[in-house]
Amino acid sequence: MIELEHVTRRYGAAVAVADLSLAVGAGEFCVLIGGSGAGKSTTLKMINRLVDASEGAIRVGGRDIRELEPAALRRRMGYVIQSIGLFPHWTVARNVGTVPELLGWPAATIRDRTAALLARLGLAPGEFLAKYPHQLSIGQQQRVGIARALAADPDILLMDEPFGALDPITRMALQAEIAAIQQESGKTVVFVTHDIDEALRLASRIAVMERGRLVQIGTPMELLTAPASEFVRDLVGGDDLGIKLLGVATVASRLRAGETAPGVPIAAAASLRQALSRMAAEGRDRLAVVASDGRPAGTIHLADLLRR
Repeated sequence: MIELEHVTRRYGAAVAVADLSLAVGAGEFCVLIGGSGAGKSTTLKMINRLVDASEGAIRVGGRDIRELEPAALRRRMGYVIQSIGLFPHWTVARNVGTVPELLGWPAATIRDRTAALLARLGLAPGEFLAKYPHQLSIGQQQRVGIARALAADPDILLMDEPFGALDPITRMALQAEIAAIQQESGKTVVFVTHDIDEALRLASRIAVMERGRLVQIGTPMELLTAPASEFVRDLVGGDDLGIKLLGVATVASRLRAGETAPGVPIAAAASLRQALSRMAAEGRDRLAVVASDGRPAGTIHLADLLRR
């Protein structure tokens, strides 16, 4: 879907991105992570030609993006940024409908699409369609920003630290929403963050960047179990590596089927980290487990959390 081949971006003598080769498959949730100045945001901007690569090639759907008119390319991609960037003098309805309107969608279709997206993101259309950005909380504004990025149903969604300014509760809620939307729609997502917990929670693959270079790419489990360098090890967990590992494995992976245990059950889809937290809070060494349909599935034991 997205291919970067030996891509470099220079600003005068400074190199922001150096010889980057990266392929993001259709339907993948790829997270770019690294410290400030790692080249993450520059990479995202090169994909939609907000800036052009100094060297190398970028292809989307097999086509070199230099062959495409930048505005037309950007309309094929949803783009969400931390500062949100809503038009302050436009209503929520008009903000969300911007790209579909530019694409010539019928007004009724735009209205229906806007209302459906707002509802999906927890904003009641009857309450929010006619409001202006200054009448919304930061979390509500970011939900509108996500709705705007999704409005024209793009195949690709680019997200540049979209939740960095939000409080932890709102941030986790929106992480869950975007993960669910991506899983339901199969969209290709490239997501920039400096927060490893966010990356581990969302990514199907994580690309670690340091000073403009790609230093490792892999699944969350691959990065946690086989970091390529001390830098990657420190980034993904350091002394908390074991807790991070529990966060990416599910209760279902350590389930003891057929057993029962007293107390409120935990979902099979929950992480082992959540199971450990429940056990510690309740003073238990085992929990009952239920499947997604609510039926008993077995148990998870404290000893199971330590198995490799």
